[in-house]
Amino acid sequence: MSTAAKHYQYYPTQESLSPVWAYGFRPFFLLLPWYIALITLLWGLGFSGIIPMIPFGDPLLWHIYELLYGVGFAGIAAFLLTGLPELFPGVIPIVGRKLQWLVALYLLGRITFWTMGLIGIYPAMLLNLAFSLALLLWAFKPVVLDPLQRHASLAYTILWLTLLQGAFFASILGWIETPPLSWLYLALGGFMVLILLALRRVQTEAINELMEDQKREDLFVARPYRYNLAIFSVLLFSAVEFWGETSTSGWLALASSAAILAIINDFHLRFERIFWLPYVLFFTAIFGTMAGGYALLGVSYLFELPYLSQARHLLTVGAWGGSFLMVMLVVGFVHTGRRIVFDWFIGFSIWSLLFSVLIRFASGTWIEGWGYGLSALLFALSFILYYYRFKNHLRHPRADGIAG
Repeated sequence: MSTAAKHYQYYPTQESLSPVWAYGFRPFFLLLPWYIALITLLWGLGFSGIIPMIPFGDPLLWHIYELLYGVGFAGIAAFLLTGLPELFPGVIPIVGRKLQWLVALYLLGRITFWTMGLIGIYPAMLLNLAFSLALLLWAFKPVVLDPLQRHASLAYTILWLTLLQGAFFASILGWIETPPLSWLYLALGGFMVLILLALRRVQTEAINELMEDQKREDLFVARPYRYNLAIFSVLLFSAVEFWGETSTSGWLALASSAAILAIINDFHLRFERIFWLPYVLFFTAIFGTMAGGYALLGVSYLFELPYLSQARHLLTVGAWGGSFLMVMLVVGFVHTGRRIVFDWFIGFSIWSLLFSVLIRFASGTWIEGWGYGLSALLFALSFILYYYRFKNHLRHPRADGIAG
């Protein structure tokens, strides 16, 4: 039995369970492409002047919060609900009615945040924090209480992001003086750490499966010390930037960039050349945009250049969006009982996202305002293409006949 399928022996027995509710990633990966497209297009087209900016209170806070927390915690839910039963045998997957309640809680969080100007802040704060805490409580026993602490870093990072989410709402309510935007920028560093933790696990499984299919006899290993150095650098930069020390922030951002670039050395194996494999190239692009974002932050702080926005969008559109797409691709194959393949549909989705990164990077500097809208369209298109490529996989039973 494959590694991804071993935990299905603990799958709860339920009759007449719809495939959509048969495993945690399915409903979220069906919803997320459309939700990502919606919030991206509303912001990109509105900011570029193509459509009127829809009022959400402070549009910038809405934009950043929904990208990080609105999208991010849905991805975290899909990752945890799928990964924990695999990583910790004996953990019973959340399916059926329980999964429906969890998705409903997530959707209520989105509705209350969008309507915060009408109904107030408290419903949005309570429902969004409740969703985050529900995930943490479910993960606490297998992850935090694991004697070996094998994946505890994931739980601690999610806990940290939940605390920052609470601080964001407290700032809006005026309970603390730090501006809400500062908490979101600090959370962005936490999400970059989460990306590094998640990609280390996802790419190990994906790349070794690809090499096995191609009869390659080498082994890919994501070396922990490289990721640990990158995580330490990102956390240190995020903390110093939060406290407003610009010159030190600049040097730490450059250090973070160098540490992230070093991760790419993992793709140089002893016996095999895998760098040009399609998915390896996309992993490289994700690390490259993350490193580029921190490098541009560093240069902007040190030389007082007006490129902070472009730098953060390399992190969000490039590293954040790219890692989301990659995880959705790998899980969409592996956890529906299929081998990982690459076709023109997937390639077009990946290139659409990469072009959106380049256009957003150039917007406001070398390209006029329409670049924001075009970047948003291409970014949204990449996830819509994912939906149409994987909708049948996500709506139907596993191809190998295993439950879930």
